[in-house]
Amino acid sequence: MTPITSSVTGSVTSWRILLADDHLVVRAGLRALLAADARCEIVGEASSIGELRALAHNLRPDLIVLDVSFGTESALTLVPVLLEAVPAPRIIVLTMHDDVAFAREALARGVHGYLIKESAADDLLRAVATVMAGSTYLHPELGVRLARLPSGPSDGLSPRERDVLALLARGHTNAEIAQQLLVSLRTVESHRANLRSRLGLNSRAELVDAARRLGLLP
Repeated sequence: MTPITSSVTGSVTSWRILLADDHLVVRAGLRALLAADARCEIVGEASSIGELRALAHNLRPDLIVLDVSFGTESALTLVPVLLEAVPAPRIIVLTMHDDVAFAREALARGVHGYLIKESAADDLLRAVATVMAGSTYLHPELGVRLARLPSGPSDGLSPRERDVLALLARGHTNAEIAQQLLVSLRTVESHRANLRSRLGLNSRAELVDAARRLGLLP
């Protein structure tokens, strides 16, 4: 792809990029691919949710290329926090999950692009350029499938309730969820009670089944 130059200085536009994936070989491949484009400057790599939070705060990247799954943790729960930065970064999800439920959930939380890891190298570079130009990029096949779905979730849950449900289904305790979502234990207990009354969920098996049906689990 041809580098974009500034009309004022004639210099190549540079995008400061943070890579977030828990697999070293994936980050190495992404670094090599993106570094070949003169517009891309890789400023950091995160291998965990904690590192992602810290590096995003300290480095203030223009773009975060983000996997969804970090072990048993979902990075989607952190997206609203990442977008609170000033200026807010652009976020592209690059994941193995080609389920439209994941794509819709990611877009609902504010990500600017969604790409599956089986995509061609040119697709990633195209996604980066599209997102950094201020538009949204969605893997073409997923875009077609997503357009066929009813608009908006029909479960009536708030984004935070969906966060709590996903973490409960993954086996986290109320205290662990409170720590991860940066809320009080009482808040988590309230959300859990709402889930129980609204969806009729009591057992762990019911939690897992509901989370999977709502696209909150792979």
